[in-house]
Amino acid sequence: MSKPFENVSPGRRRNMQANKGKDTRPELTLRRLLHGCGYRFRLHRKDLPGRPDIAFPSRTKAIEVRGCFWHGHGCHPLGQLPRTRREYWEPKILGNRSRDLRNMQELRNAGWEVIEVWECDIRADPQAILARLISFLGPRRS
Repeated sequence: MSKPFENVSPGRRRNMQANKGKDTRPELTLRRLLHGCGYRFRLHRKDLPGRPDIAFPSRTKAIEVRGCFWHGHGCHPLGQLPRTRREYWEPKILGNRSRDLRNMQELRNAGWEVIEVWECDIRADPQAILARLISFLGPRRS
């Protein structure tokens, strides 16, 4: 059995290793918008299933910010699978998607409401996403 990165160039390897799991650009954009509207939240709570990106404990609501590529959104061009090494990427992305579903279900079973926000939507119209989140969260508390 070959290793997953056996035939990968050093440049590609460095590029993929540079991808972060938290504090991504879409996540930071969303956090700035929410904070600017007066919302206060917690980040990556370790005591919650899947460590949601943004959590509002007093409201028992969570926001998951999904990168289109890593979470298999399928949008163009961000969510498209690479043309090479599909035997690696297809199971990887499918695994991410099934983990996402499992974590969201565990959060819901624990009494949390969860909303998913996609990277492409944040890039396309951050104000529309903010309006959707304000509707989801309800009015800010003083």
